[in-house]
Amino acid sequence: MNIELRAVPIVFFEEGDIIIAHCVPLDVSSCGHNLEEARRNVREAIELFLETCDDIGTLNEVLEESGFIRDGENWIPPAVLQVDSLDIAPQ
Repeated sequence: MNIELRAVPIVFFEEGDIIIAHCVPLDVSSCGHNLEEARRNVREAIELFLETCDDIGTLNEVLEESGFIRDGENWIPPAVLQVDSLDIAPQ
């Protein structure tokens, strides 16, 4: 597998004492006890996910369906327009 993804958006949030790292475009998550560990773990999770997609022959399809655009050997992720917080109160 010879691809490179640049500037892949990752959202970090707290869940108790754990930091969750979520790659929204690929819907891949991991966690850690601090930001650096969460960042390392989500990078590894994304790499393993991409390797699995490559192994089963679906890598290009998965990236395209996730909004990535191919630029030679590189893939450009979808742009993050805004990160927001909403108040939700089901009736």
